[in-house]
Amino acid sequence: MKELEPNTLESSELVEQTFNFWFTDNEHIRSPFPEYIRPILKEKAVDLFFKWVSGLNPKAKDEVNDEMVAEKFEEIIFETASHLVKTDDEKITIQYPFLPRLDDEISANENHDLKSKIIDRALLKEGDDSFLKVKAEELASKKVWETKFELPL
Repeated sequence: MKELEPNTLESSELVEQTFNFWFTDNEHIRSPFPEYIRPILKEKAVDLFFKWVSGLNPKAKDEVNDEMVAEKFEEIIFETASHLVKTDDEKITIQYPFLPRLDDEISANENHDLKSKIIDRALLKEGDDSFLKVKAEELASKKVWETKFELPL
């Protein structure tokens, strides 16, 4: 691993690229982080990341590659963010950034002709399996219905 210090070019590039990716809505992923936490999230995550880097022993520093460093930084960002948000729903978004969110449109059938809006979400445990329970309201009839998605481990 290259020497990572808070003020090096490599470090600032890693930090900026990671935040730019996660703070920007893209075609396949929307930012899971609300605007109101972003400044403090950046500050706290960078601080925790460099504390982690400086705590690595020399042997570990030799074994850690760029991909592992990037993964650890993202892990720190997500963990820090989950403590900064105010609502359980925001925590769900951070924990599962790829799943449907409040106000997203979904379809109740395969034809996609019954559009609905998600009005509530909750995590649900059934035995060893975890699910995202979604409550939705059909846009046309205002009828409320529920479904659940199995969550990745």
